[in-house]
Amino acid sequence: MLASLSIRDIVLIDRLDLEFGSGMTVLTGETGAGKSILLDSLSLALGGRGDGGLVRAGQKQGQVIAMFDLPLSHPAYAVLEEQDIAHDGELVLRRVQNADGRTRAYVNDQPVSAGLLRQVGEGLIEIHGQHDDRALVDADLHRQLLDAFGGLDAQSQGVREAYGCWRKAERDLSKLERSIEEARAEADYISAAVEELSALSPLTGEEEELAAKRTTMMQSEKIAGDLSEAYQALDGTASPIPVLASMMRRLERKSEQVPGLMDAPLEHLNHALNALEDARGALDQALRDSAYNPRDLEETEERLFALRALVRKHKVQDADALVPLLAKMQGEMDALDHGEERLVALREEAVASKTIFDRLALALSEAREQVATRLVDEVMAELPSLKLEAATFLVQHDRDIESRSAEGIDQIEFWVQTNPGTRPGPMMKVASGGELSRFLLALKVAMADKGSAPTLVFDEIDTGVGGAVAEAIGRRLARLAGRVQVLSVTHAPQVAARAAAHMRISKNAVDGEERVATAVIEIDGDHREEEIARMLAGAVISDEARAAARQLLTGAEQ
Repeated sequence: MLASLSIRDIVLIDRLDLEFGSGMTVLTGETGAGKSILLDSLSLALGGRGDGGLVRAGQKQGQVIAMFDLPLSHPAYAVLEEQDIAHDGELVLRRVQNADGRTRAYVNDQPVSAGLLRQVGEGLIEIHGQHDDRALVDADLHRQLLDAFGGLDAQSQGVREAYGCWRKAERDLSKLERSIEEARAEADYISAAVEELSALSPLTGEEEELAAKRTTMMQSEKIAGDLSEAYQALDGTASPIPVLASMMRRLERKSEQVPGLMDAPLEHLNHALNALEDARGALDQALRDSAYNPRDLEETEERLFALRALVRKHKVQDADALVPLLAKMQGEMDALDHGEERLVALREEAVASKTIFDRLALALSEAREQVATRLVDEVMAELPSLKLEAATFLVQHDRDIESRSAEGIDQIEFWVQTNPGTRPGPMMKVASGGELSRFLLALKVAMADKGSAPTLVFDEIDTGVGGAVAEAIGRRLARLAGRVQVLSVTHAPQVAARAAAHMRISKNAVDGEERVATAVIEIDGDHREEEIARMLAGAVISDEARAAARQLLTGAEQ
């Protein structure tokens, strides 16, 4: 239920903090006191449309906070968990309205979109009034409400699941049919392409590897001649190594004749010979390393060019893309080869799932027909006391087995006939404002807490009715408050007397300022009696009005 409502700087409200209990609470006050401002503020907190004109004059922004006390099983918490919003069993909706028209929305102090705020709010509070175009007046919800009234939610869920299975089978069948048709249209091309690609058997990363190998071999070919020429200079007939070796031996024989003179030259000659020998060995190794079979280069180039030719032919990005292309084409060939068998199986599956859906949808439709009769009986039982004894409530139920949807095969809409002989039609179009609000009340009483938000707000649904009807409305609101929280904005003393809590709304002058502000106080005892007497008598309250108010309160308690 709605536990509290805090409003700051909205229209005529400076600062207002209200707490609500279970059962029925009425809000009363003279016309223009600010009752509509309270409802506009509540609607804003629930995700309603923002408006910069709601901000109190002279302020940059206004704010509304609604706190709710709900069982952990309430669907609103599931929405919060889907959005990763922590709750710890509490739910607080906050809306900040800027004077420039922009708004900010919060759930448990976490910023959210206005759409998400509205989604959460719709499951928390329903606001009903004479000109209400939501809740029970929304024909799209009538089927859902009928299911909730009859306890058909599980059966309806089974139909939705069966519909999902059937539609999936139909999509899978259509997809396979398109695939087979496309494969047939290009069978010759695909077959030749698969044969060509399979013969080449491209590998991922192969193009890059072949290109690198080709570059290496071509570079090796260029330097092999230079390496061979350098090697021949050190190992051929013109090699200086034998000459230097022979010269060194002669010098060594003569070094004994002049001790010490030849030591340095011999040492350098020895280093030179060793260096030349090392160079000859290194050149020999480099020649062996650079050696390759020209046929290898030819084969490498042939495969690389073949890969690149297929890349151009099939208009893919690179040779790596040929691998999945081959797999895709092979799959298309397999689909063509084995698709007929799969096609038969999918057709049987689609027919079977459709049969299951039709059976479940028909059973649900028949159950809805029975539930509709019960709902009509219960609503009709409420109408005479609401001075709608000449009216008829109808559940317009159209069944079309060919109009399949996730909700079944039914079109459900609540219709009314306000007088005998008149043409029945949709509730919103046929009923007048006063009649509509009473039909809505009768429906809500009949449905009690089934398919209802935990808090119901009724905005002056007793407008334009006499005392007996107002008394009947008050009784039904009080009965409804035994199942859900009821907030009623009313001008009817008969309704106000039935409430468990009474709040008076007034518009008072602000000390030291040339303006007024809306105030709300909870009243009881003599103050409540005086307020109901005012509602009975008007500006001048007589003793007779006070006595009548006392009698209303006493009768309500009994």
